[in-house]
Amino acid sequence: MRKGEELIVLAQRIRALSQTGLNYSSNDYEAERCKELIEISNRITSVVTGLEEKDIDACYYHPAGEKEYVTPKVDVRAVVFNERGEILLVREKADGRWAMPGGWADVGYTPKEVAVKETKEETGLDVCAKRLLAVMDKRCHPHPASPFYIYKLFILCEITGGAFTKTFDILDKGFFSPDNLPPLSLDRILPEQIRLMDEMRRNPSATVYSD
Repeated sequence: MRKGEELIVLAQRIRALSQTGLNYSSNDYEAERCKELIEISNRITSVVTGLEEKDIDACYYHPAGEKEYVTPKVDVRAVVFNERGEILLVREKADGRWAMPGGWADVGYTPKEVAVKETKEETGLDVCAKRLLAVMDKRCHPHPASPFYIYKLFILCEITGGAFTKTFDILDKGFFSPDNLPPLSLDRILPEQIRLMDEMRRNPSATVYSD
């Protein structure tokens, strides 16, 4: 693990423990110490990522002002290959780079339903979710530093219909050979992850990858 990534993980751990402590603090002294540790976590994350501390803190803001036990966020990605063995990627408006269709898991949807919904919304294609290929802890892979602690779910999907359509947050979409990929949005997907998904979808009996 690179030094910056190690610092981010430590900062996330400090925040998780501090926010939980704040939830269960029995007096003002304990609460103030927990708040100070949260501020330290924000400062460390800001130094590593370049984000403003207020923006980092906003990532954890609950609209009802409730204090909650901090848990990982879940990122669901649809793994869609065509008959030529090319993988479906979308060009993200956020950074102009490419990734598998997907995003944060939505409350009220199963992981498979999220994969199907995100693919339809981002590409216009109808897919059927077939099987889970991998569950990854983002910190175990060389993604850029992030203020969130994230688990990534990769779900193999099969095209059943639809056609490419324009969407407001996607600049482009297309199929690419795993050996000839466009510039990837490394915060969302890594080339070695795409190659692993290609290997696993070729082997229906492969055990689900899990960190």
